[in-house]
Amino acid sequence: MSLDTIVLAVGPNDADRYERLAEETIDIGAAADAHVVLAHVFTDDEYAEALDRLELDPTAEGATPGGVARRHTTTRELGKLLEDAGMEYEVRGGVGDHGKEIVAIAKETDADLVIVGGRRRSPAGKAVFGSTAQEVMLESPCPVTFVRADTK
Repeated sequence: MSLDTIVLAVGPNDADRYERLAEETIDIGAAADAHVVLAHVFTDDEYAEALDRLELDPTAEGATPGGVARRHTTTRELGKLLEDAGMEYEVRGGVGDHGKEIVAIAKETDADLVIVGGRRRSPAGKAVFGSTAQEVMLESPCPVTFVRADTK
């Protein structure tokens, strides 16, 4: 299997693990010269808050999910680390359910691999609160690498 495109899922809880996500992405994709798609997904509320924080009129040209994602600190920091490693990347944004949108972006980009971060959860925690990573792993059109936040 060739590794041409990696979707790196970026979410609201990844600020504390972006370096680990970048490290794994670089370790896996740099040798294959893979193209990385930074996929930042917002819920409706997160998107509205981001527009407000950025003081963007929702009808402005840059007020697209991709435009907002490109301005997000975590996405910018990940991009810098990928650039420093000589990897090409693009940013895609989405609004909706995190898991469903990540899977949709993986399908749209014909991804060969999805990388998603998360933390350890009990089975009851997954059942009650759901798990974006679990949804991506079950629904993804390609293999998924899970990067756990509590390991190094």
